[in-house]
Amino acid sequence: MSLPQPKLICRNVWKLFGSGAQEFMASHPAPTLEELSAAGLVGAVRDVNLDVRAGEIFVIMGLSGSGKSTLVRCLSRLIEPTSGEILFNGENLLAASEARMIEIRRHQMGMVFQNFALLPHMTVVANVAFPLEVQGIDRTSREARARQMIELVGLSGKEDFFPRQLSGGQQQRVGIARSLAVEPELWFLDEPFSALDPLIRREMQDEFIRLQSVLKKTIVFITHDFDEAIRLADRIAIMKDGAVVQSGTPDELVLSPATDYVAEFTRNVSKAKVVKVASLMKPAGAGLNGIAINAKATVAEAAPLFAEGNDVLRVQDDAGKTAGALYRSDVVDMMMRG
Repeated sequence: MSLPQPKLICRNVWKLFGSGAQEFMASHPAPTLEELSAAGLVGAVRDVNLDVRAGEIFVIMGLSGSGKSTLVRCLSRLIEPTSGEILFNGENLLAASEARMIEIRRHQMGMVFQNFALLPHMTVVANVAFPLEVQGIDRTSREARARQMIELVGLSGKEDFFPRQLSGGQQQRVGIARSLAVEPELWFLDEPFSALDPLIRREMQDEFIRLQSVLKKTIVFITHDFDEAIRLADRIAIMKDGAVVQSGTPDELVLSPATDYVAEFTRNVSKAKVVKVASLMKPAGAGLNGIAINAKATVAEAAPLFAEGNDVLRVQDDAGKTAGALYRSDVVDMMMRG
């Protein structure tokens, strides 16, 4: 099966902070960290290349100061990159006028940040409808759309509440509903759950997974939490000192870390919680029936199904068709190897 086409393409993107950054890049097309430091410049984003496919959750992660938030702001041109190329649906965003970028952000991009940024004097429905008001949509239409989004994120009955009357998790749901009101093609989320306590954060991750199963958005999600990344991501890019040090599926990062830095990130992660059944399954024999497991489930999710003496599980795709067989012996081997 062919992969979806990229919705967003990022090529050789740099963002340098400091005086004379563009002139420096013109004479130093691939500067090292040492050269940047000697020139009094900070390489917040360094030579980043990424493809974000339509309908996937692409997670960009790294420690504080790694450049992940700066990169996502470059992708939406909230910050101007120093050099490079960013294509959205084939259009070069770095060649777009400011008026064109405002139009794209209003109609095709959604953004959710760690700071909920709700308007305190507006009700929930007014907050969610606000981006549509900016677009000039009439009140009846925008409030109807806002109420649909409020129901989608599980806040029915809270439409006339003010932000101060809501919990932190509920406020974040309002922020998510507001960003979805414009029906964005591309959805940016920058550490949206990091300000929440662990229990509410887990609930919001569950809610996010549910929303994506319904909406099938193209998502760029920023986090510093590897557990959160592997739970949500189709693919992950790990950043360090402004550069992407490895990009791939959670399976690839955990099983084949490209650098010691990536290995350190993944050291304490149980492989069984990351590796998908599809990676471990074998061809199914004729007439295989019995208990089934989705190919996208993790090995850890499949393991309890062997508790009642089953030696093999039928692996099925999203359509319910048999895709392969998962054997107890292979799962035991995976669990024993950590």
